[in-house]
Amino acid sequence: MKYFDVSNKNIKIHGLNVADQERGQFWRLPQEIVDKMPEGYIHAGKRCTGGRLRFKTNSTKISVKYILARVTVDICMPLPGSAGIDVYSRYGTDAKFLGYAAPVAHSNDQTAIEKVFSKSSEMENITVNFPRNEHVLAMEIGVEDNAKLLPPDDYHITRPIVFYGSSITEGGCAPRPGNQYTSILCRWLDADYYCYGFSGAAKGEIAFAEFIAAHKDMSLFVYDYDHNAPDPEHLLKTHEPFFHIVRRAHPKLPVILMTRPDFKAGNSDNQKRRDAVYRTFINAKNSGDENIYFIDGEQFFGFIGREECTIDGCHPNALGFMRMAETIYPLAKSLLGK
Repeated sequence: MKYFDVSNKNIKIHGLNVADQERGQFWRLPQEIVDKMPEGYIHAGKRCTGGRLRFKTNSTKISVKYILARVTVDICMPLPGSAGIDVYSRYGTDAKFLGYAAPVAHSNDQTAIEKVFSKSSEMENITVNFPRNEHVLAMEIGVEDNAKLLPPDDYHITRPIVFYGSSITEGGCAPRPGNQYTSILCRWLDADYYCYGFSGAAKGEIAFAEFIAAHKDMSLFVYDYDHNAPDPEHLLKTHEPFFHIVRRAHPKLPVILMTRPDFKAGNSDNQKRRDAVYRTFINAKNSGDENIYFIDGEQFFGFIGREECTIDGCHPNALGFMRMAETIYPLAKSLLGK
């Protein structure tokens, strides 16, 4: 096989603000925004969740080699979810899962992983989803010696969707990266995206609102940090000002506000949180905003088998994330179709 490092011009990296193979940096956030944020963003900002590389090949064998800085324990996630990559051919609702690669044990040392995936001999788009938790230091793609490696087709929706929220937005606790609701939704839509979900860290900070507002071109903003707000009062204080910063920079941008999926009827704290998010929505509607939408998180898991949708009563598993994607997809497709 012949190997290409991911800085090759025919391999396109999406969803990361820093992609520097020479320095071993595949980060969601640039250093300048990390320096402005609370400590919780430092490690999480250098995660590459939501990152993808894409190319096109007619090779029937594809090798993916990658190196992780370490492999830490996440008590709610298997290694394919926390430290694994997964691979899809084609795109949109025709996308086909080819398999995953992951380390076999936790380690405090650098860990190299390699796996070969099989596909047809057709010239097809290939997507490799980066790990959720661990820091990637390097990656290479191998194809057969007589095969071609070409640039991928453009996304159908080239202007990225931007997600901001909690550990659920970040993909906890999907069994592999392609199972995250952000990944499922954008795969079905064939849309580029950035995943700014941060476990415990994202609390509606003004500096991060300004960072999102500075994105020059977005197709959709999906906004949900309910779980990270320490209490309903914090959410009430920060949610609407955050929205206004983004809205002033992007007056026509469709915005979806969401609440937590593990809503428990009769819990006054959850009700207050939902009311805080809904207040942002209704105030915007009353002021004439025609591009704001609200999804009540209670509906995400449905009403039959909702207990089977999480790992720990909070973080979705594959079923929970699928139900979230199925709920959001019709609205997102309608908005992006416009």
